[in-house]
Amino acid sequence: MIDYNLEADRYDESRGGEARAAAAAAAVDQLLPPSARLLLDVACGTGVVSARLRRPGRTIVGVDRSAGMIAKAAGRLPGDVLLGDAAALPVRSGWGDGVLMIWLLHLVPNSEQMIAEAARVLGPTGLLLTTVDKNEAPFTVASDVAELTGSLRCRYAGERADGHGRVIAAADRHGLRQVAETTFAGVGQGRTPRQWIGRIRGEVIPWVGKDESDELCSALAALPDQHTPRPDPVYRLVALAR
Repeated sequence: MIDYNLEADRYDESRGGEARAAAAAAAVDQLLPPSARLLLDVACGTGVVSARLRRPGRTIVGVDRSAGMIAKAAGRLPGDVLLGDAAALPVRSGWGDGVLMIWLLHLVPNSEQMIAEAARVLGPTGLLLTTVDKNEAPFTVASDVAELTGSLRCRYAGERADGHGRVIAAADRHGLRQVAETTFAGVGQGRTPRQWIGRIRGEVIPWVGKDESDELCSALAALPDQHTPRPDPVYRLVALAR
């Protein structure tokens, strides 16, 4: 598990920075109605996305369980950050017009409590916006690397907490249903063949057996342009409402 307190100083530069944040914020704005005035960005990280969503007449509050991340976010959202857990949000019921969970649910073993908390915090016409199927994103774009690693796709997704079906089912149990969706590119997140090899050999994907791992890494090593990033992954963002 990543220590986000230690990661805070380099998080933006290692995750696509302002360009990826701009793409994510544009997708959120596409789904938010003009009436959304009070937003809660859960697991806001450094606030790099949150800050892009601020508008005259719109307040966005960032919440994160990492003190290191909140310290960074405070510079972008002065006076509008909270240290807190997504499974027990530090705001009252019916508080706001929108709850954002961008790149969060794939990190947890069970998303149910976080979805329940989002539903609690939303007002009657509020929206929960969350990314789903994050770990499938590298396989949704056409490339030689995606073709080779496609066999990993089902195990990357599996029964993960941000699987679209799981999220929709959990949302339904808490009175929310999907009303819209969009996609956005993970700018700067396309991996090179060498990066894929390092990821597989580094056992970040521990369920790949040694024989399969060796075969896949050999095939990746035979590809041209070993240090050229392939197309950016495309993330899926869904809107849920009562």
